[in-house]
Amino acid sequence: MGNADLRQLAALSDVTWDEVADSVVAVDAHNWLYRYLTTTVKWTNDAVYTTSEGAEVANLVGVVQGLPKFFEHDLMPVFVFDGGVTELKEAEVSERRAKRERAEKRRAEAEERGDAIEAARLEARTQRLTDTILGTTRDLLAILDVPVVDAPAEGEAQAAYMARRGDADYAGSEDYDTLLFGAPHTLRQLTSKGTPELMDLDATLDRHGISLEGLIDVAILCGTDFNPGVDGVGPKTALRAITDHGDLWGAIEAEGWQVPNADRVRDLFRDPPVTDDYTVDTDIDPDVAAAREFVIEQWEVDADEVARGFERIEESLVQTGLDRWT
Repeated sequence: MGNADLRQLAALSDVTWDEVADSVVAVDAHNWLYRYLTTTVKWTNDAVYTTSEGAEVANLVGVVQGLPKFFEHDLMPVFVFDGGVTELKEAEVSERRAKRERAEKRRAEAEERGDAIEAARLEARTQRLTDTILGTTRDLLAILDVPVVDAPAEGEAQAAYMARRGDADYAGSEDYDTLLFGAPHTLRQLTSKGTPELMDLDATLDRHGISLEGLIDVAILCGTDFNPGVDGVGPKTALRAITDHGDLWGAIEAEGWQVPNADRVRDLFRDPPVTDDYTVDTDIDPDVAAAREFVIEQWEVDADEVARGFERIEESLVQTGLDRWT
């Protein structure tokens, strides 16, 4: 289901930072990191984050600039990293790869004609989370003592599971699948300026008079990352079909729709691969000096580009302290 589709159904409200302070957020790490990565690449000279050996680590700029937002507002992030790609998502992954390849071709053409602005815009679209990017991100988080959880599959599913269990107060993602995976509350806009946006599962279900299973069925008809959906069926039509016919199977039979892998996608959202093998240790002790050395000395990121980010981390630790988490 496209983000715009599910957004039409989700119960969303703006909240203040004070309202969500002193909370733990299970953050979909790949989603969070990719947004900072693409923003950095789009607006920053690549010399800032390219090592002498040619490795690009724009992610380190993004992490240093993004983490202070949590600390400054008394939020403890727990970054949940994706595991293996779910088989049902292979088509989506292939399409994303094809889009990157098309963007790369257009970027090269823009460079040839001297259009630096268009080249930079398209360069952001070609980014992917490489082993180097994921590895250096995890190393930096370890130095800063920020908790990390490894999901067996989808990070969003694991984050939602942690929120359901009460090990986190919120899931954190800019996407909407945490709703389908059953996260009671999701914080969005954690990578944006301004205040967060709260997505409320119970309020969403109450608004439409359906169960979580019904919402999942609606999403499957519209299309998700795991299935293409039915042509021409949007959220209003899908919601009406599920309401009128009871469930996904009733809607498919009544309308004569073809929904490949509907049962597998339904099962995935209802019972996704998750793990209990994690610890959320909020008694953290960030080594900012070591983190600064790691980013600037070891990975040769321009010191000026991350100076303010590290200053904000240090200031936030002094102003808010960490003893509240112990």
